[in-house]
Amino acid sequence: MTNYGTIPTSSSAGPSANIEYLSRAKERIKEGLADRRPWKLMFNIRSFNFPGNISDAISRVRSNVAYFTMNYAMIVLFILFLSLLWHPVSLIVFAAMMAAWLFLYFLRDEPLVVFRRTVDDRVVLIVLGVLTIVFLLLTDATPNILWSLLIGAVVVLVHASFRRTDDLYDEESTGLISSP
Repeated sequence: MTNYGTIPTSSSAGPSANIEYLSRAKERIKEGLADRRPWKLMFNIRSFNFPGNISDAISRVRSNVAYFTMNYAMIVLFILFLSLLWHPVSLIVFAAMMAAWLFLYFLRDEPLVVFRRTVDDRVVLIVLGVLTIVFLLLTDATPNILWSLLIGAVVVLVHASFRRTDDLYDEESTGLISSP
């Protein structure tokens, strides 16, 4: 029995494909976290003071939210995680939905194909968002989730309004981010 002239095919992806996928996932996560600013800069005690007026506070909030977006998202997600510790089913659903988000939206290199049809990224985003909300609301942790999101928003707004913006450095435009 000879196999001369045939092309060997593999029915399953080998370990090298898995390692390649994990390394791509690691790179994508690093790229996403690259937008995170240093925590020392975010919580520099010398950079806090009371805003002069309401327009100054609004300007600070806009600048700080734009600059520290990833940090603020991590803080809100951490507060949400802490609130779900008392609801293990919700925590499991939250972890499963985070995994779905990672694999179906963030770590995907090629377009998603379902039944030989390409699914637009906006559709994936909307479906995952709706499913996340529905599944978390079905776990009877709704008040807990809403309170944790409210607390997260208050923490972000308080930090953003009291943190000065005159020392924020934007690497992309190589200049200081200043308040308008």
